[in-house]
Amino acid sequence: MIQLSRYAKLCALCLPTASMAGPLVEPHLNIVPRTADEASRIASVTAIASQFDKPQAFEANSAGAATVRAAGNANAFSFPSGNIAFEDKLTFNVGNGLFRKLWVSSPSSTLASDGLGPIYNARSCQRCHIKDGRGHPPEELDDNAISLFLRVSIPGELTAKKAEIEDYIATAPEPTYGLQLQDFSTAGVAAEYKLQIDYEEVEVKLSGGDVARLRKPTYTAANLAYGPLHPEAMLSPRVAPQMIGLGLLEAIPAADILALADPEDADGDGISGRANVVWSKEFDQPMLGRFGLKAGNPTVFQQSAEAFVGDIGISSSLFPRGWGECTQAQTACRDAPHGDGDDRVFEIDDEILHLVTYYSRNLGVPARRDVDDPQVLRGKEVFYTTGCTACHQPSFVTHRLEGQPEQSFQLIWPYTDMLLHDMGPGLADNRPEARANGSEWRTPPLWGIGLTQRVSGHTYFLHDGRARSLLEAVLWHGGEAQPQRDAVVQMHPEDRAALIRFLESL
Repeated sequence: MIQLSRYAKLCALCLPTASMAGPLVEPHLNIVPRTADEASRIASVTAIASQFDKPQAFEANSAGAATVRAAGNANAFSFPSGNIAFEDKLTFNVGNGLFRKLWVSSPSSTLASDGLGPIYNARSCQRCHIKDGRGHPPEELDDNAISLFLRVSIPGELTAKKAEIEDYIATAPEPTYGLQLQDFSTAGVAAEYKLQIDYEEVEVKLSGGDVARLRKPTYTAANLAYGPLHPEAMLSPRVAPQMIGLGLLEAIPAADILALADPEDADGDGISGRANVVWSKEFDQPMLGRFGLKAGNPTVFQQSAEAFVGDIGISSSLFPRGWGECTQAQTACRDAPHGDGDDRVFEIDDEILHLVTYYSRNLGVPARRDVDDPQVLRGKEVFYTTGCTACHQPSFVTHRLEGQPEQSFQLIWPYTDMLLHDMGPGLADNRPEARANGSEWRTPPLWGIGLTQRVSGHTYFLHDGRARSLLEAVLWHGGEAQPQRDAVVQMHPEDRAALIRFLESL
């Protein structure tokens, strides 16, 4: 069994070795070990700030040398890493084209683009990750849910491999509908459902006489085309997250993330961050979960392949299912034409998947704005002294890597610890994922959050887009973050406004 407690409270500068099993293994990275001098410098530069009269050194460069300028239009999340080599921009642009490509159903004369579905949530990656930013819930009764869907599963039994992972919660696909519900389909095949969301408004009184109104959602899988859901079905709404900085998050040393874990709250601060540990299909071993709203995937490559098969119905070497998410109960869906079996083994080969992965790894993080503004500095002080940094870890230094210069040895400011935290019953989806239970979520990175309106045309936040503003997102915090949420409710209105101003500068 993998005993994560062994690694809790490790020195943030310790290094993985070949003898360390499980989450410390990083076979997807070609790592150059840090020197003692580098370790000392890293400890100094990533120390939590205690002075707020001026910005910290390098704070404006959210992604180190990979930082890009904060464009004044909707393309702010769509630039390549600032330190990408000129000759590699072509690879990035090809990956961009594949990320944006609209897939069509089989059979088709365009063999390089067919294989869609037969059931799907979107025809391209870009359709969900609009302008490489956040998706949104339906805004009107006739608006589709193209960037929000429902994951679904039932309780399952542990396999021998997953039983190696301590505290792993076994689940299985819903027998009729698989692992997620698709609301689109190709000709001759019925879409699985239509997403229905009903909101209840909840009033929250704030200090100074202010009032905030939260919308509490109820999700219904309506118009189910293949019969009722299993009685133990667990549903979880998921909105498409922003895409920036994924390669840098992948390059944070696993040891540094695990050093922040405190599953038993040994230091008594009320924060019990836990690492998600998942089974890597790519490397056939346990690895630290990093990607997805519950850190359910270990690498950008696997996350990309899973999105292709689940969201678009496109098979690959990791997920060799030409019918995508069709289950055995959906015979017409499985019998429909798909792109496997012509001149291809899979609907996308590893070369295409690696190009999309390269693009996803190298979407640049925009520079901070107004870092020396007095209100921003006051908001930063409020953020830090209120205890928000207990989960939203400000900075890391990435591994020194061979073959990935864009992500190698960069001081980055993502404001996430990459760990799971219990966010309380208000945000619970009651659906586990690997080690994450039904009320735990990975701390989302905050870099770029202030540009959401510019990029995506809205300010909807949290895992399902229920929060219509950053303040609403804060007020939904519960569980481990309940004291911080309550402090925001009770603080002076000027400090609350400064806090939001700081978040908008990220």
